[in-house]
Amino acid sequence: MLKQRIITGLIVALLALLVLYYLPVEFFSICVALIIMVGAWEWANLASIENNSLRVAYAAATGCLCWLLSMYSISSLVIISVGILWWISAFFLIRSYPVSGRWFSSKTVRLLMGFITLIPAWSAIVLLQSRGDVLAIILLLFLVWAADVGAYFTGKCLGSHKLAEHVSPSKTIEGVLGGVVFSVAVAVAVGLFCDFSFAKGLGLLLLTVMVALVSVVGDLLESLLKRERGVKDSSFLLPGHGGVLDRIDSLTAALPVYALALFVFGS
Repeated sequence: MLKQRIITGLIVALLALLVLYYLPVEFFSICVALIIMVGAWEWANLASIENNSLRVAYAAATGCLCWLLSMYSISSLVIISVGILWWISAFFLIRSYPVSGRWFSSKTVRLLMGFITLIPAWSAIVLLQSRGDVLAIILLLFLVWAADVGAYFTGKCLGSHKLAEHVSPSKTIEGVLGGVVFSVAVAVAVGLFCDFSFAKGLGLLLLTVMVALVSVVGDLLESLLKRERGVKDSSFLLPGHGGVLDRIDSLTAALPVYALALFVFGS
């Protein structure tokens, strides 16, 4: 299983680098939209849509929305802002679960949640790539991965205080703090290597802490949906990793915040 996870992870990482560096923005947008559509197909399952044709239709609808937003030149900042407002709402829904469980009992509501989770993430990464911020995207990937790895190992070794017991019993406050520390370590290494000024380095650290914390909300939201659906993974498309959503859940929350911060304050 570990060997399978490593091989799949390396293949995905290589493909991601090729797509980021070599595709022009129009084709990059389409490629990411296709990945988002696969995530939407999985999301439909988490929304308790059992008919596969309906799942495919939901994925197609997600892709069509991305196309329409692009065709009519809807501002990425507007789409991203909607995403950020959604993640603020999601935080409170997760925090109050299971009292908030009634919001997740409706298939329609869960499908709408999918739109405002996936589409802003698509818009954010396309915005970054269109501005030539490929290295910024790669940095985000490393920050989120560091947060995930740090949370896993710290939680396993030191975790004792539950973070959201009714949503994901294995996640702990210590794990979250460990994830933040791991992400900050990556940010410090980048700052030193790039010889950032004090102001720019401090800005990177603040953004890193924000990204690490927000990424946890994305992870918890998918955990909540999987708990409601009674499944362990969003699908089995990625050997050793589960589904696409299992790999991008943290990124869907981190991307809008990260992209907006870079756009407002500069790279």
